[in-house]
Amino acid sequence: MNEPFRDPGIPLAERVADLRDRLTPEEKIGLLHQYQAPIPRLGVEGFRTGTEALHGLAWLGPATVFPQAVGLASTWDPELVRRVGEATGDEVLAFHRKDPSGAGRNVWAPVVNPLRDPRWGRNEEGYSEDPWLTGVMAAAYAWGLRGSDPTVLKTAPTLKHFLGYNNETDRCVTSSGLQPRVLHEYELPAYRPALEQGAAVAVMPSYNLVNGRPAHLSPLIREALREWAPDDILVVSDAYAPGNLAGMQAYHEDLPTAYAHAIRAGLDSFTQDDDRSGETLGHIRRALELGLLTEEDVDEAVRHALSIRFRLGEFDPAPPYEGITEAVVNCTEHRELAREAARRSIVLLRNDGILPLAAPGRIAVIGQLGDTLMEDWYSGTLPYAVTARAGLAERCETVFCEAVDRVALSVEAGAVVADPGGGPLSVAPGGGGDEALYDLFDWGGGSYALRAVATGRHLSVGDDGVLVNDQPGPNGWEVRQTFRMERRPRGTLALRHISTGRYVALDDGAFRLADDADAAAWLTMERVVDGAETAAALAATADVAVVVVGDHPLVNGRETEDRLDLDLPAAQQAVVRAVRAANPRTVMVISSGYPVSWADEDLPAVLWSSHGGQEYGHALAEVLFGDADPEGRLTQTWYRSACELPDLLDYDIIASDATYQYYRGEPLFPFGHGLSYTTFDYSGLTVSVENGPGGADGLGGPEGPGGAEGAGGTVIVTATVANTGPRAGAEVVQLYTHQRGSRVKQPLRRLRGFTKVRLAPGESTTVSWRLPVRDLAFWDVTRNRFVVEDAPHRAMVGRSARDIRLCASFHVEGERIPPRAALAGPIRAVDHDEYDAVAFVDADRVSGDAVRSTEAGAWIAFRSTDFGDGAASLSARVTGAEGGVISLRLDDPLHGPLLGDLPVPRAGRYDLTEVRTGLADVRGVRDLYMVFENAGITLAGFTFGERT
Repeated sequence: MNEPFRDPGIPLAERVADLRDRLTPEEKIGLLHQYQAPIPRLGVEGFRTGTEALHGLAWLGPATVFPQAVGLASTWDPELVRRVGEATGDEVLAFHRKDPSGAGRNVWAPVVNPLRDPRWGRNEEGYSEDPWLTGVMAAAYAWGLRGSDPTVLKTAPTLKHFLGYNNETDRCVTSSGLQPRVLHEYELPAYRPALEQGAAVAVMPSYNLVNGRPAHLSPLIREALREWAPDDILVVSDAYAPGNLAGMQAYHEDLPTAYAHAIRAGLDSFTQDDDRSGETLGHIRRALELGLLTEEDVDEAVRHALSIRFRLGEFDPAPPYEGITEAVVNCTEHRELAREAARRSIVLLRNDGILPLAAPGRIAVIGQLGDTLMEDWYSGTLPYAVTARAGLAERCETVFCEAVDRVALSVEAGAVVADPGGGPLSVAPGGGGDEALYDLFDWGGGSYALRAVATGRHLSVGDDGVLVNDQPGPNGWEVRQTFRMERRPRGTLALRHISTGRYVALDDGAFRLADDADAAAWLTMERVVDGAETAAALAATADVAVVVVGDHPLVNGRETEDRLDLDLPAAQQAVVRAVRAANPRTVMVISSGYPVSWADEDLPAVLWSSHGGQEYGHALAEVLFGDADPEGRLTQTWYRSACELPDLLDYDIIASDATYQYYRGEPLFPFGHGLSYTTFDYSGLTVSVENGPGGADGLGGPEGPGGAEGAGGTVIVTATVANTGPRAGAEVVQLYTHQRGSRVKQPLRRLRGFTKVRLAPGESTTVSWRLPVRDLAFWDVTRNRFVVEDAPHRAMVGRSARDIRLCASFHVEGERIPPRAALAGPIRAVDHDEYDAVAFVDADRVSGDAVRSTEAGAWIAFRSTDFGDGAASLSARVTGAEGGVISLRLDDPLHGPLLGDLPVPRAGRYDLTEVRTGLADVRGVRDLYMVFENAGITLAGFTFGERT
C-alpha cells in the first residue's frame, strides 16, 4: 500500500484529499457516524469517536483517577493540569493499544462550560465560573491530552459542551437566552484558547437550545469555532442529540431534514443509536436524494473526520508514542501525580490556628464520607482507594464512626427485613432482629439511601420493580438506590423512588413499586442508633475530631439532575454540630463537586476539595499535618444560600448580577479564596500603560477579543509579595481590574491574571503581568464589535476577589462610543441595551436572533439613540402569535412620549412580515423604548426612514 495518503512527507491537506477522493459516496457517508465504517479495499480500519477522559480514563476498567475537574482547577496550576492531561492521554493510548475498538483516541474532554450556577448538576465537570480561567485550564488539560509531538496527536481532545449549557432540568428542550454581551464576553471566551492554540481539535455541541435554536445547529460552529482553529476541527454530536432535532425539540418535521441542516451547520459526526449506524446513515442518504444536502456538504464533513485521523498518525508508517504500553496504567509516576494533584487542590477555607495538627495522639475520623471514596459518572474505576480514615491512620491512632442513623423499619404486619442473599425485602411478623435494621444516609435535597445492616448492601429496585438489597451504594446512569420520604398518618411515612417517581407498596408479601400514592405502604421508622450522638461520644475521646462531609456525585445533582439548594445535608450538619459541641478541636473536611453552605459558623477549621481520586487520603493527611501548605483556591463563589442566585435558567449574568464579576452580596467564601499556614504581605504596586501594538506573556489576561479598534498598548502591573510568617508557603497572587466609567454596566471585578509563588519564611518576590489593552474591551451592541473605551480603570491585586491588598488607578486611551445612529441602517432587536420580559429566540431556523415578548408590557430599550434631523417612519420585521401592537416611546416605557404604534400581524412563528408606521417628530439623541403591548410578539429588526 503506497498510496499518496500514506506518505507523511506530503502536506496534510493533500493527504486528506487523496483519501477522500478515493472513496465512493457510500463510503463517505459511512464516516459520518460515531462508529465510522471500515473500508477494507483501502486498508482503512473502523474508527470510533468518544472516549471519556475528564479526570482520568473512564468506563474501561481500573485506571488512574485524579481529582474531579473543578478540583484540578482549584490548584490554579496550569502546568500541573497539563501533566494530568498528559498522564491521562498516556493511559488512553495504552488502553487503545490493548483494545482499539473499545478505547478510541478521540477523547471527550475537557468540559469548558463556565460554572455560572453551582446548582448545575454537572458542576464538578467544569473548571470555574470565570471564562478566562476556564479557558486557561481547558487549554492546559487539552495540551496534555494531545501530546508533545508538534504534528502527530496522542489523542484528539474534544471541547464540550457548546454552548450556554448549565442546566440539566429539561436540558433538551430549554433555550439558554444569551444576549450579545453575555455571548461574547462570558460564553465564547471559554472555548477560544484551546481551539486557537491548537490544543483541542474537536468540539461537541450541547443538548440545549440557544436563543431558540438547537446548539447542534448553531451558526457559531462555523462563524466562531472554525474561524478560531488553525486547522480543521471535528464537530461531534452529543449522544442521541441528533434525534432530538425532530423528536422532543421538534425543530424539524423529519430526520432527513434535521440531519441535512446539522451537516450544513457544521456537524461532522452523529453520535446516535450507539453502534447501530444504519438508520442515521439512511436519513443522510435520503437527505441527499431529496436535494437537502449536496455531495460538497458531505465531502466537507468527511474532510473534517479524516483530518483528525491523519493527525493521530493512523496512516503513518511509524507513529510516535510507540513506547507507551499497558505498563503506564496506574504506574508509580501516575500514582504520585494523583497524590500531588489531590494535595494541591485542597482549599483551606477557615482556620483559627488549629491547623496544621501538632502531633495529636488520637484522631476521631467521623462522617459518611470518612472511609469511602466516590466515583462520579465520568470517573475512572478506582484501582485502589486511600480514604480519609486510611490516610490519617498511617500517621497516628485513629478511631472511626460513620455517624449515620440506624433505623428499624416496620409495617403494621411486622418488621421489614432484608434477605441475607440480597434478594427481595419481606415482612417478618415476629420482628426481624438485625435483618430489620438499616443505616440511613442523607445525601441532601430530600434524597436518602438505606443500607441493610445484615448484608451491608443498599436497598435498590430491580428491573421488575421489586425492592431488593443487593447494591454497594448509589450507582449507574439510572440511580435506583435513592428514595424520598413522604409523611403519612400516625407518624408513618411512604418511600418514593426518586428515579421512577413511583411508591414502595406492599403487594402479596413483597415490596414493589406502584404508581398510585394511595397504594404506598405506610412504614414506621424507629431510630435505634442516633448517628450524631454516637459521633459526639467518639469525638469526646479524641484529641482532634475530623468530620468528613459532602455529597454523593450521583445523588442530588448529576447529569440529568440539578440541585434545588446548596445546603450541606441536614443529617451531616447535625453531626458536625454534635461533634463540635463534644470536642472544640473539630475540623470539618468537605468533599464535594460544588460549593455548599451550612449554618454553623463556629468551626475552628474547614477544608474543601472535590472528590479527590485514589490518593485523596494521603493528600488530606499531608495538608492536615502540615507536610504541605494548602495551595488550593476556590474557582467559584460560595454563596450563603441558593436564595442569592437568580433563576437557574437565567443566563444573563449581567442583568442578574451573577458570578463574582457582578455579584453585590457578601459570599460565604469569595472567588479565589484560600488560606495558607503562613502569612503574606503585599506592597509596591505599580501600574503603567505602554502605548504600542500590545502583547501578553505568562498568564496575563484573557484571550484578546480581537476586532477592538484603538486597542494598542499594554498595561504593566507589578507588585511585591513577601512571606511574613514562620513557615514556607504558597500564595496565588491574583490580578483583577474594574472599569470605572462606561457607557454600559461593567463587571465589579474581573480576573486578568494570576501567579502562584512559593516562598520561604522572610522571602519576597516581585510578580508582574503584561495585559494587552485590547483585553479590556467589551462587546459594543451599537456597532457589533469589541471596543476599548477611553476610560479610567482600577487594578486590584490580592488573595481573592474580595481580599484585595493593593489597588491603583490607570487610564486607557480608547474610543468614545457615539450615540447609536438611528438612520445609519438596520438595527437588530437583540442589540438593545436593556430589556424586560422578553425572550431571545431564533429569527429563522438557519441564522439570526430575535426577541419575543413573554407578557404584555414587555420592552427593549436603546439608549442614546441619535435621530439626527428627524426620523419619519419605522419599518420592522415582526410576527405575532395573536397579532398585536408595538408602541414606540421616548425616555420611559410607560409614560414617555409616544412616537408611533407598529401594527403586528397575526402569523406563524417564522413568518416575519415587513410592516411600517409613521412617527411623530423626533430629533436629536433620546432613549428609545419599544413596548410590546401583547405577549407572543417576535421582533427581528427594524429600520428608520429619514424625514425629507
